[in-house]
Amino acid sequence: MEQRKPKRQEIKMLNRKLLEISGVMQVESFDSEEFLLETECGFLQINGENLHIKNLSLEQGLVAIEGTIRSTVYLDAAHNKSKGFLGKLFK
Repeated sequence: MEQRKPKRQEIKMLNRKLLEISGVMQVESFDSEEFLLETECGFLQINGENLHIKNLSLEQGLVAIEGTIRSTVYLDAAHNKSKGFLGKLFK
């Protein structure tokens, strides 16, 4: 049997201008305002302004993004299926 290595991801941000991410498997999409990365810990969305790739090495699973970082969020399948406020209220 093939033994899986444990999931590991590191995210390092410097002054909201440089974001370094490890554990990246694929860059799904990107433009100057949004990046969508498939990582070992799930899909990661980065939002901001004037975003661009400073460094990319999918062999090592590393991505560095420069620009003004506004937010980072994991897009989990369970999160996307949430019912919202009214769904939680009327359980």
